[in-house]
Amino acid sequence: MVAATSQARPLAGDPEAARGVAVRIRGLTKQFGSGEQRVQALRGLDWDVYHGQMTLLVGPSGCGKTTLLSVIAGILDCDSGSVDIFGQSLTGMGDRSRTSFRARNIGFVFQQYNLLPALTAAENAAVPLVIAGWSRERAVRRAVDVLNSLGMSTKQGSLPSQLSGGQMQRVAIARALVHQPRLLVCDEPTAALDHETGLSVMGLLRETAVRPDRAVLVVTHDNRVFPFGDRIAHMDDGRIVQVQEWPGAAA
Repeated sequence: MVAATSQARPLAGDPEAARGVAVRIRGLTKQFGSGEQRVQALRGLDWDVYHGQMTLLVGPSGCGKTTLLSVIAGILDCDSGSVDIFGQSLTGMGDRSRTSFRARNIGFVFQQYNLLPALTAAENAAVPLVIAGWSRERAVRRAVDVLNSLGMSTKQGSLPSQLSGGQMQRVAIARALVHQPRLLVCDEPTAALDHETGLSVMGLLRETAVRPDRAVLVVTHDNRVFPFGDRIAHMDDGRIVQVQEWPGAAA
């Protein structure tokens, strides 16, 4: 284990960390409510997430993981501190610029899939491109290519109701990757899956999403997926308290 305060620099001898910091967080605070109802979700949090790695964020329920994820994704504002993503200050952006930055650079994988029931797998995966202004035909072609890479070549025309949980999560991963984001954020991607399917999904994430120019951040309660990560950041009471280098990654 290494203390969280040491994470301003890569671990010695780690060539992937040497590629640079993708997300740099300093002094981050966030509270909800006021007076006796006040909840301090983030307490002066410092953290770095590196390019070319899958970083797992773990900790007990209520420790601030979801709040931290939402601030990194630009969904929530922080009260103080800074969030720099790929060298750009997210906290200094206006709403429109932040939305545009998020659409270009960040992909999301949610535990509940969030697929549109009336759209096919390919159409669901193409949604970010359609929102970005691509024609439907071009967006679906790109989505089909990504689905193929995830082993979904026979399910491109299926509706979500015709897919298993693991297949729906693969569509969700395809949707997150279709616009080639530089930061992929996954919130409990295996929570709704059985153990075997969850490991399969994590293996696919590891194989298809981890790239030298991309950072992958996964929030999880499932310690069985720890071997897929390069680093495991332990969070408690609004802070990153320890960061563990995981030697078994990609084994």
